[in-house]
Amino acid sequence: MRITGSAFITAPSTMIILDPDLDPDPAPKATSAKRIVAPAPQAKPRDFRLPSARTLARFLGLAQKAVRLKGEVSVLLTTDAAIRKLNRQFRGKNKATDVLSFPAEGLGAEEIAGDLAVSVTTALGQAAEQGHSLSTEIKVLILHGLLHLAGYDHEADNGQMARRERLLRARLRLPQGLIERVSAQANPAPKRPPAKIPAKKRAAAKRPARGARP
Repeated sequence: MRITGSAFITAPSTMIILDPDLDPDPAPKATSAKRIVAPAPQAKPRDFRLPSARTLARFLGLAQKAVRLKGEVSVLLTTDAAIRKLNRQFRGKNKATDVLSFPAEGLGAEEIAGDLAVSVTTALGQAAEQGHSLSTEIKVLILHGLLHLAGYDHEADNGQMARRERLLRARLRLPQGLIERVSAQANPAPKRPPAKIPAKKRAAAKRPARGARP
């Protein structure tokens, strides 16, 4: 599948495409596909502005080089409604998601790595929840999508993609990745059991204090 629309090309192998229906200045109160979130206290309004195509194209080139993925890559920045349609059409899942990857197949696949589709609506909600900017969240999603284009599959491997994503995330100075977030939600840190109070102290606590009415 090749994505078309309003394209901004800044390098021979990268392309950022803005969906014409996309709000160029999304509001922080946007609703993600998974949950409704409010901006984190440390996040500022300007952090939720859509980054420029030039900024994202520059990052895309760096990330693609880090992943060692050859060939042209296009990234569509779109809405929940549009990505839900793509998800239903190509994966049979009738719901919005954050990022979709479409590896190139057939004739010309040697020169084209594939396409990514990112829901800015969902990315905005996740950015607010994580306490970082929309630009940072989109970069996290792009890196995740590029790894899928490179053939990684965290749903079928033994943690190989998670390890690779963690390494590249640190190299590209990005916060917690998607796989790590899912793992953290599935395996929350165990709560410490309440400290045991010695029997003598419990008994003393039950006795009325001096000067208090029994």
